[in-house]
This record gives sequence, structure tokens and C-alpha cells, in this order.
Amino acid sequence: MSQDCCQDAACEIARLRERQRTTLLIVLLINASMFLLEAGAGLVSDSTALLADSLDMLGDALVYGFSLFVVARSVGWKALAALSKGLVMAAFGLFVFGRAVFRLWHPVVPDAAIIGAIGALALLANLCCVLLLWRHRADDVNMRSVWLCSRNDIIANGAVLLAAAAVAASGSQWPDLVVGIGIAVLFLRSALHVIADARATYAAQPRL
Repeated sequence: MSQDCCQDAACEIARLRERQRTTLLIVLLINASMFLLEAGAGLVSDSTALLADSLDMLGDALVYGFSLFVVARSVGWKALAALSKGLVMAAFGLFVFGRAVFRLWHPVVPDAAIIGAIGALALLANLCCVLLLWRHRADDVNMRSVWLCSRNDIIANGAVLLAAAAVAASGSQWPDLVVGIGIAVLFLRSALHVIADARATYAAQPRL
């Protein structure tokens, strides 16, 4: 009976990992596709906010790639992957700050119509990702950090849509810059949370 219980537990763990892999692969493909679309649109429209959101999509694609790699590995590996995600998020946040500073010296009014259209599509894509990841948000530190990334994306997408409306109304680049900087701050705050969670999880693992 005990052996059957062990076998049942092992089968349940295997099924959970397979569900995690499938979910991560789907959201990886969604984010990689949206990165290409948003990056191109950000360059065409001269939008700092849209470029920031595209880098968010790239960061998430990398995050999901890391997560696929460690989904069947130890908690220690998952903690290290989560730490890598946090560092990637922090790097993108700093990049957006640099982009915003550049635009202060070289101002360009972005195309509000492109920002709005692509921002709405990105919001729809991220809503799909959040719904897919919802059931896995409490599985482990790896999936928890993945879900946190996608949840924050919804906030960033909403801010991009607000920037599009404000740019259209004002004819100024400032709403776009403010949103870009805001997304960078969101990156950095989330990065600190993920890094702290990963370090605590890794430190709690027994050493040989």
C-alpha cells in the first residue's frame, strides 16, 4: 500500500511537471512573438514606452525559457533560475532609464495610433498568459516568479494604453517618457522581489 502511495505521488509530480512545461511553452511562444511585433512597432512609432514593453516581452520569453530548463530540476536549480530572471528584469529596467534619458536630449513625439493599437494587442496577449499561469502560481518558487512577471505585464500594458491616449491629446512626448520610466521602476521593484525570494529559497536548501 505504501509503495502504491509512493508511485501515485511520483505520477502526480510527473503530471504536474508536464502541465508546467506545456503552459510555459505556450506563454514563451506568445511573448517571443509579441516582442518582435512590439519592438518593430516601437522603432517605427518612436515610442519609449512601447519599446520598454517589448523588452518586457523579451524578458518574459527568456524567463519562460529558464523555467522550462529547470521545471523538472531541484529547488536549488529553480531558485538559481529565479535569481537569473530577477537580474534580467533589473537589466531591462536600467536600459529603459537610459532610453528615457536619450529621448530627453533628442525629443520626438511618438505615433499615438501605433502605440494604442499594439498596446491593446499586447494587453490581450498578456491576459491570455496570466490565465494560463494562474493555476501554477503557487506550485514552487520558479512558477511563482513566472506568474509575478506576467501579472506585472498587465499593469505595464495598461500604462502604455494611457500613454497613447495622453500623447494623442497633448501632442507631447512626455506621457510616453513617463510611462517608459514607470515600467522601468516596475521592472526594478519586481526584480528585487524575485531576487530576494530566490535567495531565501536557495539559502534554505540543505548543503552536502
